[in-house]
Amino acid sequence: MPSVRDPASATIQPAPPVATGRGLPWTVAVDDAVAEIGAARAEHGDTFVLDPERSGGSGGSGGSGGSGGSGIGRGDDRYLFTFSPTGVESFYALREETASKGVADYLMLRRKLPDHLFEGRRVLPGTLFRRDDVAGYLTQLDRALDTTVTEMGSSGEVDVFDLTRRLGHRMGLASWAGEAAAGPGFERLVAAFDALDGSDAFVHPDAMAAVAASGKAAEQAALDTIVDVVGELVGSAREDDLFGRIVAAWHDEPDDVRRRGVALDVALIHVASMSNLHAALGWGLVDLLAHPEALGRVRGGDVELAQRCSLESTRLAQRSIMARTVLAPVRFDDGHTIYEVPAGWTIATLLPLLNTSAAPGLADWDPDRWDRHRLRPVDGLASPQLVTAFGHGRHTCPAQPFSLSAMSTALLRLVGDFDLTPGWSSRPAPVAAQIGGVARAGGPVPLRYAAR
Repeated sequence: MPSVRDPASATIQPAPPVATGRGLPWTVAVDDAVAEIGAARAEHGDTFVLDPERSGGSGGSGGSGGSGGSGIGRGDDRYLFTFSPTGVESFYALREETASKGVADYLMLRRKLPDHLFEGRRVLPGTLFRRDDVAGYLTQLDRALDTTVTEMGSSGEVDVFDLTRRLGHRMGLASWAGEAAAGPGFERLVAAFDALDGSDAFVHPDAMAAVAASGKAAEQAALDTIVDVVGELVGSAREDDLFGRIVAAWHDEPDDVRRRGVALDVALIHVASMSNLHAALGWGLVDLLAHPEALGRVRGGDVELAQRCSLESTRLAQRSIMARTVLAPVRFDDGHTIYEVPAGWTIATLLPLLNTSAAPGLADWDPDRWDRHRLRPVDGLASPQLVTAFGHGRHTCPAQPFSLSAMSTALLRLVGDFDLTPGWSSRPAPVAAQIGGVARAGGPVPLRYAAR
């Protein structure tokens, strides 16, 4: 079996301690998912297992059963959580072919998205973030911002995250769906993608039982709308843009198959690429408005600072469960013990339990802790891999350059064009049940604005 570190003197055990009486939100109802995992860590230490059968879970009551269920939450699931410095480093060192991030993400999203959205795709999200692609996206972002500023008018009030979600839809669709970012078709797609939103699987895990019970009816209806709107645009695709690349991948199919294939490729790309960007941008605005000195510098055009602010806000807003589905037995080293982890288990760590507490001072917003995309040395931090905004090494999000450029460009434009007055007195709280992705706000975040 593969091993991260296998000294002859190391203790090898079949499993860490089991956190009985506790479970993940898709196995048992919890009020605060992060607090639940944090309590298990306080009780059992930096490495432990959550086992639905032994934690009082109902073996699928979280919505994994029924038509199209993913299997997450079944009694045979085991989550090995690790938080020690060596354990987290071992986690990031796992090979994809042995312990797969892709499979773990797929199993999570399947709880919300119809199965056939994943079947037969020809253009996948990870293929659309080459360096020259990002330049094209930023051109579309400028256009989307022009339209957004025009829509906002000279003054008014908007919810921060409603504003950034709509902007994210417009930018993404303009990039990989041609003319879909304008006109009545855009409004239909916004409603459809809000209904389809795969991030609900981790933002509102408590709602997945109802999704499964319905047979994903609302999600299927949303996909039908996307196929209808995007399919009509196939004939107008340009060869030199990203939508044209997707259309070209289906050139050998009959017209009806081609339209549907293109539309589903666009749907998966959009769901996968835009699920967290709008939330991270929203927190970027929230944090920048709380720090007048940084706000003034960004308003003055400091692009580098805007990127560091984006990284810092994303770090603080992380609710991500970083997970790897074990495909072949693996020996996993947490620095104290080497555990034999069988296929079928999931090895995971939880960013919000590390990002703000792995060293003193990390709970504070400080964009100067970043040097470009890298965290500067932090006193008391046992490993730099304990803190992240976009992941580490081979597991860094491929969209990171695009996301940071998009966030910083949007921040520069919005604070440059408008005087912004927050309608909140302290940093808004996240959705308590969320376990995964960038935090969503647990309530309204009103923002008043006036053109400068």
